[in-house]
Amino acid sequence: MVGCVDNDEGIFAGLLNSAGMSAERSNQVGELVCSKFDVVSTALSSQSMAVDSIYLLFSTYLVFSMQIGFAMLCAGSVRAKNTMNVMLTNVVDAAAGAISFYLFGFGFAFGRGSQNNAFIGSNFYGLREMPDHVDAFDYSFFLFQWAFAIAAAGITSGSIAERTQFAAYLVYSSFLTGFVYPMVAHWVWSVDGWLGAAATGHRLFGVGAIDFAGGGVVHMVGGVAGLWGAFIEGPRLGKFTRDGKPGLDMRGHNASLVVLGSFLLWFGWFGFNPGSFVRILVPFRGSSFEGNWTGVGRTAITTTLAGCSGALTTLFARRWMTGHWLVTDVCNGLLAGFAAVTAGCAVVEPWAGVACGFGAAWVLMGLNCVAQRLNYDDPLEAAQLHGGCGAWGLLFTGLFATEKYVLEAYGPGRGHGLLMGGGGRLLAAQLVEIVVVIGWVTVTMVPCFWFLNRSNLLRISSADEIAGMDLTSHGGRAYHHEGSFVKPNSREGSKSHHGDYYAAQQF
Repeated sequence: MVGCVDNDEGIFAGLLNSAGMSAERSNQVGELVCSKFDVVSTALSSQSMAVDSIYLLFSTYLVFSMQIGFAMLCAGSVRAKNTMNVMLTNVVDAAAGAISFYLFGFGFAFGRGSQNNAFIGSNFYGLREMPDHVDAFDYSFFLFQWAFAIAAAGITSGSIAERTQFAAYLVYSSFLTGFVYPMVAHWVWSVDGWLGAAATGHRLFGVGAIDFAGGGVVHMVGGVAGLWGAFIEGPRLGKFTRDGKPGLDMRGHNASLVVLGSFLLWFGWFGFNPGSFVRILVPFRGSSFEGNWTGVGRTAITTTLAGCSGALTTLFARRWMTGHWLVTDVCNGLLAGFAAVTAGCAVVEPWAGVACGFGAAWVLMGLNCVAQRLNYDDPLEAAQLHGGCGAWGLLFTGLFATEKYVLEAYGPGRGHGLLMGGGGRLLAAQLVEIVVVIGWVTVTMVPCFWFLNRSNLLRISSADEIAGMDLTSHGGRAYHHEGSFVKPNSREGSKSHHGDYYAAQQF
């Protein structure tokens, strides 16, 4: 019977028969008892799936709220004259990303055709054959993965802010979320992927790379794409002088928005990292009292400690370097810690989260110094923060992943950290993921940005850049006040390379 196993019906009947009940009556009672167990089992299974679905949807909503955080952070980090532009790009990243991920991206990332390709998915395009109960894919899972995909595009938009034509955002955002990002997601997160520990068959070096919530898949992909976009475009006018020395002070116009955006991102990270368990009612092997429901709490704590460690490290380091307590730098240090711990958040101890955030702060500050020397201009430090700290987090996981937590999150047969007695195979796999992500994003996004640049579709004109894109492309200012020196919808501006100081600063 369904619901009774190992001849349970016969056992019930035998017990009743031994108590003096007739064989016929005993069999009838046995069938009735098993049928009731079957009903209870079905009800519990349905409730478990409902709870898991609700958990995944709630995590999705948290991750999607990060788009608000990105929008506020970007708006506060640019000059006032480009506020409307950068806000619109964040909306477009979500909208264009939804269509491209629906049509192609989800299929490339998680499609499982008859041959179970290790390099690219081959079904679920346009959500055909969804939901798929064989692979446990439903619409909630698609929505969760879409929220991750547009996060990568949002990272890239920060690197090329204040000088990029709006049409370019439509092109690169669709390409990134529809093809570039999904391929990496397939390699690392698909059960058929060749690179990640999630694979059920052959795994790299026998263990696979551990990237639990996307330190490489999301943050490095977005950061490296932003790196090449900003490099091909070049720095903003006036950022550096002709002899390569620092030029105008182009810090963001609104620290309040930066802080607001950082807190919203912090809030969203509680869906980003713990939500990557996907299901919550899953007991750990050999335990009835511990399961994903305990893992999500520990993961949230590790995430929080990493971000706080990064923030405090940056606070005191920048005070020592500059003599000031700098709130915007502290916010970036906070986000650096979060980005770094994303790869290993579920497989390292909470104390390791503190160490990860500490290292991430120094990685970010070091890369910012290198960027300054190389005349590299990234208004949000996105390439350094997400790309550099994402790579640091992958390395950190290869060193400090704990065997017990890896077993709970991934199952047996995976590696753990070199410094935790696990040997070097996991660290080697982590290094391969870093190299693969850099290489893949380079060979795909460089031609994309190069083509846009050659077609005069990438960078705005010098006059428009000086006047500000809010006026020249979006019909007016985000902030209205008396005494504006440029009339609304005017495209006039200085033709010089550096332009008027006041104009280049704010209006």
